[in-house]
Amino acid sequence: MTNRVSYAPQDFQKMCKQAERDHETRKLVFLIDRVKRQIAERGQISEVSKLQQSAVNSDSGIRLPSRSVPLER
Repeated sequence: MTNRVSYAPQDFQKMCKQAERDHETRKLVFLIDRVKRQIAERGQISEVSKLQQSAVNSDSGIRLPSRSVPLER
């Protein structure tokens, strides 16, 4: 037969609370990593859009339509 370890109720409650904290910590680390990744992606997107903007601005022959003009009915 195997020996079973029986924890006191207080010890069990402490273990449960510690497990909850560990789980919350893992979730927090995951969210922080995801936010860091999103910020890095936004930085890359903004660099690409700046390059596109400078390319469009350098081409004086190309004129983009204005979006502020109301639609004609």
